[in-house]
Amino acid sequence: MTPAAPTHERGITTLTLDSPANRNALSARLVGELSAALAACAADDTVRAVVLTHTGNTFCAGADLTAPADPAAFVALMRQIVALPKPVVARVTGHVRAGGLGLLGACDISAAGPGATFALTESRLGLAPAVISMPLLPRMDPRAAARYYLTGERFDAAEAARISLITLAAADDVDEALAPVLDGLRRASPQGLRASKELVAASVLESFDQHAEDLIARSAALFASEEAREGMTAFLERRDPAWVW
Repeated sequence: MTPAAPTHERGITTLTLDSPANRNALSARLVGELSAALAACAADDTVRAVVLTHTGNTFCAGADLTAPADPAAFVALMRQIVALPKPVVARVTGHVRAGGLGLLGACDISAAGPGATFALTESRLGLAPAVISMPLLPRMDPRAAARYYLTGERFDAAEAARISLITLAAADDVDEALAPVLDGLRRASPQGLRASKELVAASVLESFDQHAEDLIARSAALFASEEAREGMTAFLERRDPAWVW
């Protein structure tokens, strides 16, 4: 993803985002390879649940501005996570930005350590968190979503847990915090997990089914706009865009 080889321990398969050169940004290659790895997990009866984690200090930096994934492919990946018949657990010890929060929101359970930070930076680039709204808005506190969608402010794991972006914030060791969660998943039956996930994911899947086409078109229009071109160019050139006073 470019992925490290999946690891498997007592029914839990770990998929690791391992593209440090671009901070695990959402390139076409990462989206395609992660989708293939998830499909393999879905078909493997020895996999009870999936942990999605990362190397380096960034879980996912959002869209790869130099080689972006097609919005429809990214939407399909997020929906695949939500609809996967096995729980997907995000393990975060670093930074999450923009589209990376869409991956996080699609996961069933998520834990972040004290070094994790989060920001919905799209508005600062002339964009909007369009397609990632489908997994985020059904789960996040709506007043917090309004604030962070509009301002692009950075916040920590404790705030992410408070606003229901993540499930739990670890005070120290994220693996220690996740241990009882993974133990619970191992104790659950495959059928029980599948049926229970269908219940809790139903409203998120409904959001995809109702809004995907419109939000993909809206995202593409924003990316093609002159204002977004200025925002993305300014980001790559490490300067303020023209509209900053």
